[in-house]
Amino acid sequence: MKSRTLTALLLGTSMLGFAGTAFAQDTTLTIESWRNDDLAIWQEKLIPAFEAKNPGIKVVFSPSAPTEYNAALNAKLDAGSAGDLITCRPFDASLELYNKGHLADLSGLAGMENFTDVAKSAWSTDDGSATFCVPMASVIHGFIYNKDAFAEVGVEVPTTEDEFFAALDKIKEDGTYIPMAMGTKDLWEAATMGYQNIGPNYWKGEEGRLALIKGDQKLTDEQWVAPYATLAKWKDYLGDGFEAQSYPDSQNLFTLGRAAIYPAGSWEISLFNSQADFEMGAFAPPVKAGGDTCYISDHNDIAIGLNAKSANAEAAKTFLSWVASPEFATIYANALPGFFSLSSTPVEMEDPLAQEFVSWRESCESTIRSTYQILSRGTPNLENETWVKSANVINGTETPEAAAAELQKGLASWYDPQK
Repeated sequence: MKSRTLTALLLGTSMLGFAGTAFAQDTTLTIESWRNDDLAIWQEKLIPAFEAKNPGIKVVFSPSAPTEYNAALNAKLDAGSAGDLITCRPFDASLELYNKGHLADLSGLAGMENFTDVAKSAWSTDDGSATFCVPMASVIHGFIYNKDAFAEVGVEVPTTEDEFFAALDKIKEDGTYIPMAMGTKDLWEAATMGYQNIGPNYWKGEEGRLALIKGDQKLTDEQWVAPYATLAKWKDYLGDGFEAQSYPDSQNLFTLGRAAIYPAGSWEISLFNSQADFEMGAFAPPVKAGGDTCYISDHNDIAIGLNAKSANAEAAKTFLSWVASPEFATIYANALPGFFSLSSTPVEMEDPLAQEFVSWRESCESTIRSTYQILSRGTPNLENETWVKSANVINGTETPEAAAAELQKGLASWYDPQK
């Protein structure tokens, strides 16, 4: 804080006493973040690229441990010691910071026009009247597959559900590979890699998600129950003991070459690239029938905002406008394959698997996970309950209809539009 105060005083002095001269003191911006894994990327790639074009502004990336970030950040904000730039988690945590006056409204920031309403939705007010963080990246759901396994067994990449299950049947009959690597022990895996992966094709992405928020659709409607019926069929293809299989177990089964298909989030790409010794491909969630519009979960994951109390707001806005630029999008997305730019401007991806995932944006409609905005603010928490029900359905301990009825009952107990 002392260095920033001194900087502000020096800048003020230079403006008052040396107007028109070239004298200036560097302004230093500090970024708060939970992404300590990204420290080298910021120090070696992102910050040098910005500083080269913006002499006089220095940037320091200062991350906390991921599990400690929310508490540490809130303490710093309350004490007035937080950095100028705040890395934003999606939806309610950041909305609360904005409502408390900790994050500035960035709706008019130069560069915000590069993002769609869907891209901004995780960092906007419920009515869309204000956006308080610049979207940085999303993660996309789909399926990663072992190209060698597909070639050996003689299956084609599926585009429809019938083709998908025919491929699973053929892989299972061959017996060399577990058809699909996914467990239900950790619960969230069943919902995130299962229900939220294939579901958007049933409820038509944003159309269904927004209708659920408005109360125009219910979780007991056919388009919300049907994905569970499909998930129930996965049980036969997950291999022996999948009920006790953890998320790391699933990753290992696939990267060791024992499973042919992995229901995935794109964040797996970097890890899988480093561990798998076979060529991988990816395909989007299969549609019900050929010619149907496809929908993908292109889920907002990370953004960055302005500390409303920053003493360096103008310099920070210069940085944030750069974060909103195609240059930043290209550097960031290629440094972290599987974390995709939310910019409307296409980004040239270098990683072939990342290229495949992001190409679906051109042919499919994008949406976000159905439970993340508004619908998980109460108790029972719809997101967490969806984990349990997805696992139960796959395990065969609960029917799709019963699971949906319980979820609807829980949501209606606290969410007025669903009562």
